[in-house]
Amino acid sequence: MATSANPTRSDFEALLNEQLGGAEDGGFEGRVVKGTVTAIENGKAVVDVGLKSEGRIDLKEFARGDDAHGLEVGSEVEVYVDRVENADGEAMLSRDRARREAAWDKLENEFGENARVNGRIFGRVKGGFTVDLDGAVAFLPGSQVDIRPVRDITPLMDIEQPFQILKMDRRRGNIVVSRRSILEETRAEQRSELIDKLTEGQIIDGVVKNITDYGAFVDLGGIDGLLHVTDMSYKRVNHPSEIIEIGQTVTVQIVRINGETQRISLGMKQLESDPWDGVGAKYPVGAKLSGTVTNITEYGAFVELEAGIEGLVHVSEMSWTKKNVHPGKIVSTSQEVDVVVLEVDSDKRRISLGLKQAQGNPWEEFAAKNPVGTTVTGEVKNATEFGLFIGLEGDVDGMVHMSDIAWGISGEDALALHRKGEEVQAVVLDVDTDKERISLGMKQLEKGAPSADGAAGGGLKRGDVVTVTVLEVRDGGLEVQAGDDGATGFIKRSDLGRDRDEQRPDRFQAGAKVDAMVTGFDRSKKPNFSIKARQIAEEKEAVEQFGSSDSGASLGDILGEALKKND
Repeated sequence: MATSANPTRSDFEALLNEQLGGAEDGGFEGRVVKGTVTAIENGKAVVDVGLKSEGRIDLKEFARGDDAHGLEVGSEVEVYVDRVENADGEAMLSRDRARREAAWDKLENEFGENARVNGRIFGRVKGGFTVDLDGAVAFLPGSQVDIRPVRDITPLMDIEQPFQILKMDRRRGNIVVSRRSILEETRAEQRSELIDKLTEGQIIDGVVKNITDYGAFVDLGGIDGLLHVTDMSYKRVNHPSEIIEIGQTVTVQIVRINGETQRISLGMKQLESDPWDGVGAKYPVGAKLSGTVTNITEYGAFVELEAGIEGLVHVSEMSWTKKNVHPGKIVSTSQEVDVVVLEVDSDKRRISLGLKQAQGNPWEEFAAKNPVGTTVTGEVKNATEFGLFIGLEGDVDGMVHMSDIAWGISGEDALALHRKGEEVQAVVLDVDTDKERISLGMKQLEKGAPSADGAAGGGLKRGDVVTVTVLEVRDGGLEVQAGDDGATGFIKRSDLGRDRDEQRPDRFQAGAKVDAMVTGFDRSKKPNFSIKARQIAEEKEAVEQFGSSDSGASLGDILGEALKKND
């Protein structure tokens, strides 16, 4: 078919589609194509990419950092076609966009292969920095700049250096990179090389880089080792700063190398002689020693016997008399104390000490000074359901059982006779040093106590009405004595009268005389007296003699007649 000498518009479209692969492939727009620089004018490069019109690109897009653009007429360049024709009839081209597209293609391949990429840090943004990856802009978080926080990043700006891509999303145009991972990887390689040169037991010098509560990190020439506080000295170290300081050069021994974690444990005390060698012979069981309290816990106190040798005084071995008391209330830190060696375990590096054993046993001392039958004086410290505890000399307590408080009274009534803080006297009945018990008696000191054969004074018998003298007025009742030198007994509060108003001990005074009935005897054959029982007996007798159930006489009339008859 013949071709027209003057081509039509459709002929040009056909040629264009043939060159670009057809409109269905998207044509020029949105693609990176090669072009030729035809002119450089007014700070712009004129580029021909084979379209009907040329495009103009700012020369700044061809420059890299401080480098010049390096273009001249005839130079071939890759550009991105944004639009085939704008309102001025020119093609809209971009070198930056072409570089970005090429960079994205390359970066996606490198990301898939987990390869390092080169870039330049060129700006600051919120939370980090921007990095130019040969045209593509990536985000470098502040935490990914270095292994340790960097105060001044200026020396790292505009320098080509390797990065690791952590994440990228082309559709959203997001790329996140890390410089820290590159440094960690490099450091790990260096650590492996250095560790291969080190051996356990090796003695090496290092510089203290950092100090923590649990130890110090020592630089061994490019690799750090941990010098734990317990490996600094055989003696107790409360804080590493007591032994070393930052920047100090120290000689250490490599205690352990963990090949998996590449961690190195160091020691200083391993270079010293072990004070625990021969400790059993140096500190035999039973030896009395002096030491300094170094630490106090809830379960006891640690006492330093010499540098590097400490023993534990368990809380149960701190005091003979102070039970269930925090050790801090018995001893204080830095206090010099005397102790006795109770047990030595060289293998476990443990010494058990006793603080109380270095002092006299107060129970044995009390027994030696106060044999059975001795009268002692003490303060009522506490009352329990079975008796009173009395504080005695030597910081020991004795107990008065409620049956030994007073004759003729026991239980709560007996306990009510004395109050906390009251000073009392008692007789030593028994001392058990093994069980740390002292038994006391108070009633044994009362006047008119039963004789050794157990007979009650005055030959009294149940039902006798006698005149008694009030010896002492107590809250629980009256201490009384029959006759001038007869048996002593007790009238309980409830036996002071029939009416409640009459049952008040304070209505009596010491020395007063009152008639009372013997109502019984306790196990020690001491009499129990009762005014109430006497009143009831007298009333019953009066009714029997002077009244009857139908006489209509009142009780007052009957008692009045009885009294007249007696007169």
